[in-house]
Amino acid sequence: MPVPDIKSGEVLVRVHATSVNGGELAGRAGKMRLLTGHRFPQRSGIDFVGEIAALGPSVSGIREGERVWGFLGRTTFGSAAEYVAVRPRQIAPAPGNLTPMQAVSLLAGGTTSIVALRDKARLKPGERLLVRGASGGVGSVAVQFGKAFGAHVTALAGPKNLDFVRGLGADEAFDYKTTHPSELGTFDVVMDTVGTQHPAYRRLLAPGGRMVAIAFDIENILSSLSYIVGSTVHGSRRVRVFSGNPRHELFADLTRYAQNGDIRPVVDTVHPLASIAAAHRALEVGGVRGKHVIEVA
Repeated sequence: MPVPDIKSGEVLVRVHATSVNGGELAGRAGKMRLLTGHRFPQRSGIDFVGEIAALGPSVSGIREGERVWGFLGRTTFGSAAEYVAVRPRQIAPAPGNLTPMQAVSLLAGGTTSIVALRDKARLKPGERLLVRGASGGVGSVAVQFGKAFGAHVTALAGPKNLDFVRGLGADEAFDYKTTHPSELGTFDVVMDTVGTQHPAYRRLLAPGGRMVAIAFDIENILSSLSYIVGSTVHGSRRVRVFSGNPRHELFADLTRYAQNGDIRPVVDTVHPLASIAAAHRALEVGGVRGKHVIEVA
């Protein structure tokens, strides 16, 4: 097909791969209406790996044919497409040692984990880290970053995924279905990718401990968000939250970690673009190991 026209200052990327993210499922199911003003997403996909197809006027420092990866934005959908038009700040060179399908499995989890563990929690070598939802798209990368940053990592996952998360580097792994929070001990950092039971897991923090919550309870949005917001300013063990819209510098950091071998791809299944509905259904079922990836071209 002909290469679409682009605006000044934009870069046109021919997409090779994207992935399915939990926020898309919640939006499509209508569970984000309070946050989105009752608007439903009309397209799918927020992350992408591809190659530069064309450069708009005034763009420099990038060449056509270069492989890149990036984000449209946490609330902007549409990367499940042959082409996306983005600003240079939304992309960076992709790891040369990974295929597009491998690379895209790291984007959401990798950028989120870097901000959560390195920048917000300031995780230190020797500290104890608990990762909830450790086998999912974010948690599976957070376990790896925890080890890369020198922490002792405890993972919570489903019973069929305990060996999987141990293989990612977890020092300990527990079945979230049968393990009560009170049985886990104390932690310097808790990274929560699930969004429920925040008070119970916050109580596991040691003095000076930090909890980073990257999800909230979709079924109880107002009470969940109220607790998270309140806990960021009250109490000695505050919860860190952030709005993730990664940009060039963060993608470049992730590229270095991937090329150095600090983290590895976590692909559950690769689906063709024509089967994207099946990929969404598969993520909804649960029990995922890493990411469901969409091969576009």
